[in-house]
Amino acid sequence: SILTIVKYKKVNMKTAILASLIAAASAFAPVQQGAKTTSLNAFEDALGAQPPLGFFDPLGLVEDGDQEKFDRLRYVEIKHGRICMLGVVGYLVTAAGVRLPGDIDYSGTSFASIASGWEGTTQVPVAGALQVFAFVGFLELAVMKDITGGEFPGDFRNDALDYGWDSFDEETKLQKRAVELNQGRAAMMGLLALMVHDKLGNVSDFFPSA
Repeated sequence: SILTIVKYKKVNMKTAILASLIAAASAFAPVQQGAKTTSLNAFEDALGAQPPLGFFDPLGLVEDGDQEKFDRLRYVEIKHGRICMLGVVGYLVTAAGVRLPGDIDYSGTSFASIASGWEGTTQVPVAGALQVFAFVGFLELAVMKDITGGEFPGDFRNDALDYGWDSFDEETKLQKRAVELNQGRAAMMGLLALMVHDKLGNVSDFFPSA
């Protein structure tokens, strides 16, 4: 009958509403914090976990507490930081007008005629760019790597270079590593900002005028 159908629809509607409320409540219910707690406990005292952020892993890359994964990511962070520190220095030096003497190729293109920033990358002859690429590849594959098993991620001394590192006490070593890590993080942000503003055409506004 029509009355039966109406009652049936009301029951289904109430069931649907109840299911929706349960789903909504579960969406805002506290999630399991086991993995994140494990990650925090494992790395909260790691090098680089310092005020004001402390241990900062918004993407949850090491929420499983995997030490090997953490060391790999730390190695990559240090490496990219070192590259960006060199990049920032190189950018500022060339922006200041410092150039090598002589020509960059046999056709008479001088180093002084190469612009700085993005514009300069298009002015370097192809042969010169290939030489730079090959040199960076050589450093990547044969030099800038841990061969002998370093003291920490990013230790590329390989029992050949020391520069007095072993003469430092443990506290000083940690301090110097923290300084390098922080400077590398700042350089990554700084180089990105330089590249963006170079493309925007206003990077010179950041440099002191003569």
